[in-house]
This record gives sequence, C-alpha cells and structure tokens, in this order.
Amino acid sequence: MSDDLGLEICEKLEELGPSVSVAMEICFDCYFDAIRGLVDNFSNQRDFNCIYITSSIPAATLQGALETLEVSTERVHFIDCLSHMLMGNISKNDHIIFVESPTMLENVILKVEYLMRKNNSAPTVVILDSIDSLAIHNDSKILTEFLQILLGGLKAREVFPVVLSMKEQSKPDIKEMVHLICDSVVT
Repeated sequence: MSDDLGLEICEKLEELGPSVSVAMEICFDCYFDAIRGLVDNFSNQRDFNCIYITSSIPAATLQGALETLEVSTERVHFIDCLSHMLMGNISKNDHIIFVESPTMLENVILKVEYLMRKNNSAPTVVILDSIDSLAIHNDSKILTEFLQILLGGLKAREVFPVVLSMKEQSKPDIKEMVHLICDSVVT
C-alpha cells in the first residue's frame, strides 16, 4: 500500500471531522490503497466501527481482499448490493448483510439504520463504494434523493460518511451531483 495515500486519507478525515460528507475521487490503480487507508489506517486504528456499502465488488470478495492485505474486518459490516442480483455465493456471514439489488436504495438506508442501532452509537465510518456503480442501476434523480437522505441522516449522527467515486467511470452528471451534495470533495 502507498503509505502516503493512507496518511493523506487519515489527515483529511481528521481535519474535516465527523458530520462532514466526503466524496473521494480515486483511480483504479489506487483503489485498494484508498480502501485500506479508510478501513485500516482510519477506522481500525481509532477503534471505529465501519459500515461498508458495496455495489461494485461482492462483499465476500472485498472482505477476503482486506484480510489478504492483513486488514482486520472484525469491526467492519458490509451491506452487499451486488451478490444477490448476480446470484453469487451468498453464504452465512455475521458481517455481511445482503440487499436484493442495487436498485433497492430504501433497503440500503434501512440496513444502515439497523447497523447503526446495533453498534450502539459507537463512532462509525460509513463508506459508499461506489456512487458510479449505483448510477448504472438507478435514475439520477432517485440516486440524488437517496444520497441526500443517507448523508443527511449520517451527518446528524456525527458519523464519518465517505462516498467513493472512480475517476475513470464518473459521468459528468454524477460528478456534478456528488459535488453538490457532499460537503467536501477529495481528488
């Protein structure tokens, strides 16, 4: 991992503090460096809980990749929007909750709410990976409403909300939406 990227992510999130929605535009080459920086360098080192909403990579695959990188996933709970739709391997795992489809945005909000209550208001980082993947499956107006509701609710709870966007995949309208809704954009 690029230690510089992990440190940059930590410094930026510490500087901004909780209740500030952050969009991170990352490139494919540094994807796992950014994920490791968020989960390990920021969340785990501060004993925060982490809710990881994934619509780009199945949660079991992501969990395995993090464990291969020697990142503890003990305090990470995944909301997997992809595996059920792809008829992927849906095995019982206490750290993965499945949503039927990336179009079921209301269910994503309900699952986040459930995990927040389950975590007893402990400091939490919520990662949405990625807005570009959700944009493939959802109308931009619905996606905008979802993002506003999700981020608004998280900011009210003093959570660290992070929205990931892939530079190579971002369409101009999605990029504009993220810039309007998120409080800070890190490129």
